[in-house]
Amino acid sequence: MTEGAGLRAGDLPEELTAAEAGMWQAFRNGSLYDLSSGDAAVDDPHGGQPWGAGRTVRARIVCWLLLDGPPALAGRVSSLKLRGVQIDGSLDLAGGTVVPYVELRGCRFERDVLLPEARFTTVRLVNCSVPRLEAARLHTEGDLHLPRCRFLGGIRLTDAHIGTDLLLNQAIVHRDRSGRSLAGDGMTVGQDFQAELLESHGELSLRSAKIGVSLSLRGARLANPRTRLALNAPQLTVGRTLYLTPAGVGASMSSGATPARGTRIQRFECQGGVRLDDGRFGDAVDFERARFVLTDDQELSMRRVQTPELRFLGERPQRGKVTLSGARVGNLVDRASAWPGPGNLHMGGFTYENLVPQGPFPLTERLDWVAAATAEYNPEPYERLASVLRNGGEDEDAREVLLAKQRRRRESLPPAAKLWGYAQDWTVAYGYRPGRAAVWMALLWAAGSLAFAHAGHPPVQPGQHPHWSPALFALDLLLPVIDLGQAGQWQLSGGWQWLAAVLVLLGWILATTVTAGATRLLRRN
Repeated sequence: MTEGAGLRAGDLPEELTAAEAGMWQAFRNGSLYDLSSGDAAVDDPHGGQPWGAGRTVRARIVCWLLLDGPPALAGRVSSLKLRGVQIDGSLDLAGGTVVPYVELRGCRFERDVLLPEARFTTVRLVNCSVPRLEAARLHTEGDLHLPRCRFLGGIRLTDAHIGTDLLLNQAIVHRDRSGRSLAGDGMTVGQDFQAELLESHGELSLRSAKIGVSLSLRGARLANPRTRLALNAPQLTVGRTLYLTPAGVGASMSSGATPARGTRIQRFECQGGVRLDDGRFGDAVDFERARFVLTDDQELSMRRVQTPELRFLGERPQRGKVTLSGARVGNLVDRASAWPGPGNLHMGGFTYENLVPQGPFPLTERLDWVAAATAEYNPEPYERLASVLRNGGEDEDAREVLLAKQRRRRESLPPAAKLWGYAQDWTVAYGYRPGRAAVWMALLWAAGSLAFAHAGHPPVQPGQHPHWSPALFALDLLLPVIDLGQAGQWQLSGGWQWLAAVLVLLGWILATTVTAGATRLLRRN
């Protein structure tokens, strides 16, 4: 026989306590059942004040109401609305279908809340004390609200489906036995997932989760320093923006609004690694003023992330690594002070279309940024930066970047090639400063002309020689291939022969470096 067998519609079961009878009648009426005392210290569900039998109902009676409760009074809609109530025993609704609206405020659960594979319309637990919420594969047509709740043994929402919004604002969630605070792998949220000012003590796991609109962790504090990850969200999909940004504390404000003047601001802070690999974000990933406290073996990993905009505007991590290998970004909004130093930044295969620096970010610091990401020579980051600068009309800066690439490459070459690299750099800056070749040519020509003006120059064939011109003779020596009819007509001896040989050699070196630089420029274009 079932628990309600033999009862006529509207009968009150005899086994109910006075508190449960009042809850039963309020359920039928759809009204709020409030057992709070009015004393804030006593009514605090997270405090140590005992509430006693007068404020306690059994979990199985709550389940009875939600799964097979009495009909509503005429003209009313049945719903469970409790405030200041203590629920004794484990609230087990696993696999059940709950039609009534559920809202519990300031309530205290003595044991775990079990909702795996249950179906609800909307569930709201506000400022409740819950040992653990077990809700794998939970399905709600509307919202799941858990603001200001405290979960001592974590939350499990693996493969859950939330029809509209999931709210965890100002909640405090401690780790479960596996070390996770929130296990939301494979979870789907129809609209927004808001966890602003959340305190997470353990791993916040959102692997392969799908968020329809935005995921907001504004002002959240994630702490899991003892293991690798505090936020583990590879293959996360967010329809619009991921916010790891500040929030106003104690202010009545809508999500994303500017806090009122005088409002204390709490920024996002993460103690432990972050993994966002292979994530897809429809609008942006925002790290405005975010703070990451990492150990040497932890990292902020965004491998292969795709987003139209990355706002890397947080505080520079003092330890750990930032990894953007394979990421694809439209606008890179950043500031120089946000990036880690050499050895702690990895950008292999990182592509971006536009640079939008916030504050001063001179080219010298941008080159240091690229160098920090390449412990060993890698041309790709330099070429990507040069391409973006050129597309933005900064051709001179693009040439400086490519010149820096050649200088960095030179350090990895054997001695002979390195010497040739220095020759190209000193003469024509690897072809990126072609005007330098004309300066060298003018200097050598002038020096040669002055020197040969004092040289003895008997003709090779007396009576068949042009007029002696020191300037034309020096120029004929300097220009390879081109014959001005001077170099072969005169005989030099002693040191003058050595000077002529040096000019011929310098002319060939100058011509070769110019040709190499021109070839490089043509290949780039």
